[in-house]
Amino acid sequence: MLYRQNLLLGAVLIIASELMFASMGACVKALSTSLPNEMTVFLRNIFGLLLLSPLILHNRAELLQTEIFHLHLLRAIAGLSAMYCFFYALGNLHLADGMLLKMTSPLFMPLIAMFWLGEKARRLTLMAIPVGFMGVALVLSPEGEFNWIALIGLLGGAFAALAKVTVRRLGHSEPSIRVICYFALFATPVSAVPMLWAWQTPTMHELGLALLVGMFGATGQFMLTRGYAVATASNVSPFTYFSVIFGATYGYLFWGETLSSTFIAGALLIAVAGIMALRGGRIKVRPEL
Repeated sequence: MLYRQNLLLGAVLIIASELMFASMGACVKALSTSLPNEMTVFLRNIFGLLLLSPLILHNRAELLQTEIFHLHLLRAIAGLSAMYCFFYALGNLHLADGMLLKMTSPLFMPLIAMFWLGEKARRLTLMAIPVGFMGVALVLSPEGEFNWIALIGLLGGAFAALAKVTVRRLGHSEPSIRVICYFALFATPVSAVPMLWAWQTPTMHELGLALLVGMFGATGQFMLTRGYAVATASNVSPFTYFSVIFGATYGYLFWGETLSSTFIAGALLIAVAGIMALRGGRIKVRPEL
C-alpha cells in the first residue's frame, strides 16, 4: 500500500478538494458574465496543458506509449463534453444548482458499467438510482416548470459518468498520469476549434480568473487524488457533497442566491442516492484531472 490509511486525513483532503472545485465554479460563473462558454472551456484546457507541458516533454516516450488509444480518445470526448455542460450550467444557474448536478454522475455510472463492462450492480445500487432521479426531478422542475438549462447540467453528469467508467477501464493497464496527459493533449486542440467563431480577446482580469480556474482545478484534483489514496472511496465519498454547501455559500455571498425548499429536498435525495450508489457499487474510479 502506497499510503498509510487515515480516515480523518482523507476526509479533510476531500472536503478541501471540494472547496477548490467550488472556488473554480465561482470563477467560471464570474467569467460567464463577459466571456462565452467556449472561451472559458478553452482557457481552462490550455492552462491545464501548459501546467503539464514540462512533464510531457520530459517523459513523452513513456507517457504517450499506449495500445488503447481509442479509449483515451473516448475518455477525452466524454470529459470535454461534461466540461462544456458543467461550465454552461454554472454560468446560467445558481452556483449550488450547478455543483449539485455535477454530483449526479454516480447515478449513471452503474448503468454504463452494466451495459459496457458487463458488471452487475448490487441491490443497494439499483435502489439508489430511482431515489436519485426523484431528487433530480425536483431540481429540474422546482416550480412545476421544466428547467432546460438544468437538463444540460444533468447531461454533463452523464458525460462525466462515461468519462469515469472509461478511466476505470483504462486503469487496467494505464497509469493515471498517462490518462491525464492524453486528456490535456486531446481536449486543448478540440476546444480550440470553436475559437474560429467564438474568440474574444480576454482582458487581464479575465485571464486572471481563467488562471484561477486552472489552479483551483489542479489543486482540487491533487487533494482529491491524495484523499482517495489515504482512505477508501466508500468511506470518504460522502464528503464530496460539501461542494454543494460551498457553492451555495459562494452563491449567496457574491450573487445573493438563496436555496428553495424543493432544491434542498432534491439535493438531499441526490446525496443519499449518490452515497448509496458509491457504497453499493463495484466501480472504483481513480481520480482524474
